[in-house]
Amino acid sequence: MAKITPFKGLRPSKELAAQVATLPYDVVSVAEAREFKKYPHNFYHVTRSEIDLPDNIDVHSAQVYEKANENFDQMVQDRILVQDNEPCYYIYELVMDGRSQTGLVCGSSVDDYNNGIIKKHEFTRPEKEQDRINHITTTGAQTGIVFMAYNDCESVQTVIDTWKKDHAPVYDFTAEDGIRHIFWVLNDYAKVATITRSFASDVPCTYIADGHHRAASAAKVCKEMRDNGYSVDGDEAFNYFVTCIFPASQCHIMDYNRVAKDLNGHTAASLLELLNQDFEVSTVGTDAFKPAQPHEFGMYLAGTWYKLVSRPGTYTTDPIGILDVSILSNNVLDKLLGIKDQRVDKRVDFVGGIRGMAALQQRVDSGDMAVAFSIHPVSIQQLFAIADSGNVMPPKSTWFEPKLRDGLVVYMI
Repeated sequence: MAKITPFKGLRPSKELAAQVATLPYDVVSVAEAREFKKYPHNFYHVTRSEIDLPDNIDVHSAQVYEKANENFDQMVQDRILVQDNEPCYYIYELVMDGRSQTGLVCGSSVDDYNNGIIKKHEFTRPEKEQDRINHITTTGAQTGIVFMAYNDCESVQTVIDTWKKDHAPVYDFTAEDGIRHIFWVLNDYAKVATITRSFASDVPCTYIADGHHRAASAAKVCKEMRDNGYSVDGDEAFNYFVTCIFPASQCHIMDYNRVAKDLNGHTAASLLELLNQDFEVSTVGTDAFKPAQPHEFGMYLAGTWYKLVSRPGTYTTDPIGILDVSILSNNVLDKLLGIKDQRVDKRVDFVGGIRGMAALQQRVDSGDMAVAFSIHPVSIQQLFAIADSGNVMPPKSTWFEPKLRDGLVVYMI
């Protein structure tokens, strides 16, 4: 069963929350983050501290982490961030396009992560892990929340719904991208204990949706601190990592689309002919085609959109093989375009569904890419099935929206 803990969050005042909050560090470029350098309270000064250093700085240099720590300490000293007096849970609701999802911000157990009670569905990259390890150990804080999910649990949801109804939020603002963020502090001892017990008795496991590198890094920092003798009873703060856990029924996964640099020696006509072996191919025209159901794909090639439908027998029914990202990878990217490993091949790139079909078309029309593919999104239950089976998804399979904001609550280790 899942072990979670309340914690004394470090967070902004109500008046400053909207000024502090930022998108996760890993969904913005350095150039995008630098646009916020002029705002002194913005949390990119901590999570993307290279914005306060020369443009040619190595973003993984010691200077960057030291600057993050300096900026973080200054925010605490200036009381931009203030720590709660008692361990709390936090309720975090996000509203996007009229759709709402509400999660519980808590500490999740590193032991659960190591023992498979927290399920994963992605591989991690050592260099990205090391970046977050350096950031955590230099600042002494976990500054980014790991997005997690669990199968709906009535006992947990009842406490959350009642607290939302009976208490005013501490934050309620709409960010520049139109996402509304509503945040409650759940600081009643009995309610905190009820939620902790509910997870321990009624939630057999939780699933990482977004934030595998943050979770892996926190686990490695924990191991290092244990190895160095910092652990006494196993309940110290570094034995947990900060998460926001949402019921599965409220999670929304968007498509994660592909663009390819070239046609691997094929012409547009010959590629279309080869595609007919594994797909029913029909011409759509100039209007973008967004798949409406699994095993449908859109393709933008030479100024025209096409609809591709997988033919029977071109995919397996195991949890990985049935995914549309696998079907596209096996039957098109690998077989026809020669892209064997999407993790390292520079001829393929990924476009999150939040950017829309126009972004795919623009990449091809600009000459940057030769062909684009739109994909039907993975479902949350498919993600759970893969994680339960111990497998991992192909790279860039899921794009979760809306994104949690960094800076609303920081977890001190």
